[in-house]
Amino acid sequence: MEKIKIKQIRSSIKNLRSQKLTLFALGLRGIGKEVVHQNTPNIIGMVKKVHHLVEVTKV
Repeated sequence: MEKIKIKQIRSSIKNLRSQKLTLFALGLRGIGKEVVHQNTPNIIGMVKKVHHLVEVTKV
């Protein structure tokens, strides 16, 4: 399966609690942190929820 790299580029302060928890579930703990995940529908849905806080690239 294809992998994607997700990088947090904006702070989660002043965002909804559910968006903060989504970032936490993705493994992002702060600005500049990067994680690599499989390109699955679950991960894509989570990324869409916080699309304004993250940057996604293919690995």
